[in-house]
Amino acid sequence: MTDIPDKYYGWWRITETGTWVNDYLDDLGPALISLTGDDDRLRMHCLLAYVNAQATKSGVSFMWMGAWEYDQMSGTGNVKLGRDGRLKGEIRIKNGDKSTFIAERTDPPDEPIPDPPSYRDKWR
Repeated sequence: MTDIPDKYYGWWRITETGTWVNDYLDDLGPALISLTGDDDRLRMHCLLAYVNAQATKSGVSFMWMGAWEYDQMSGTGNVKLGRDGRLKGEIRIKNGDKSTFIAERTDPPDEPIPDPPSYRDKWR
């Protein structure tokens, strides 16, 4: 378990991205990222991912691994706390796009974020 500073610790609702269409952020449920250092998750658009977050000198960085629909993907990201109390971050897809995003503190979801599907699930 990694120690995430209190000001970053918890669940964050992703409200907008700089590159991707914001209209579909909640396709699989509310767009969220958790930063607790323990079994963290990311959900936005058609992405479900596991997150490995750790504190840095200037915020929190993370690696993620999951699936966009059934296509396996991974990447990295980082966040800093803005003066307005919202997270300002960037998420990068390995060998692909990257986008900035903004997130606001929120409560944990009522139901757990599902595990990312495997490519095999596509054919079941």
